[in-house]
Amino acid sequence: MSAPRILPDDAAGRAAAIEVLRGGGIVALPTDTVYGIAVAIDAPDGIERLFRAKDRPPEKGIALLLADAVQAWDLGVESASARRLAVAFWPGPLTLVLARRPGVDLPAALTGGAPTVGVRVPDHDAPRALARALGPLPTTSANRSGEPDALDAAAVAAALGDRVDLILDGGRTRGAAASTVVDCTREPVGILREGVLGEARIRETLG
Repeated sequence: MSAPRILPDDAAGRAAAIEVLRGGGIVALPTDTVYGIAVAIDAPDGIERLFRAKDRPPEKGIALLLADAVQAWDLGVESASARRLAVAFWPGPLTLVLARRPGVDLPAALTGGAPTVGVRVPDHDAPRALARALGPLPTTSANRSGEPDALDAAAVAAALGDRVDLILDGGRTRGAAASTVVDCTREPVGILREGVLGEARIRETLG
């Protein structure tokens, strides 16, 4: 397995990453939790290539990393609970599952065919900068399915090698638990995965 190109996570590195993504490539990047791999949402077969890079079953959906909450409400229905959680915890380790806004066309592979979309505004400049330039970024963790999360660029290169086209090296990430996933398509909301944010904090925020 050959080594991928690794660039510092700086202005030049991000500019190169944007060009790779625009060309349909896969980029690994640091986030506020672990390293992820991303493609442009309009890349032909991009979601499928993310699955193949990870050896991940295709029935699992992929969340979108966003530049800001505005991108979330462009894609999904803004319920009162979703708005309150976004204000409280974004940018941060919270993924909201929203009902897809009518007329929004998303790749079927992104959501496994479900009428919902998972969105998150991470507390890290790199994914937000790329999403600002390219729009919402389909992103999943930069590791093979079932293997440990990658916390630095070297771990990404060792795990995925030439399955990615470029790695942005932002140093070691915090390596926290995964984001908490909250289903905002119903009331009361449902906790689909308890991660960095505990259920008690979510319920307290919603009153």
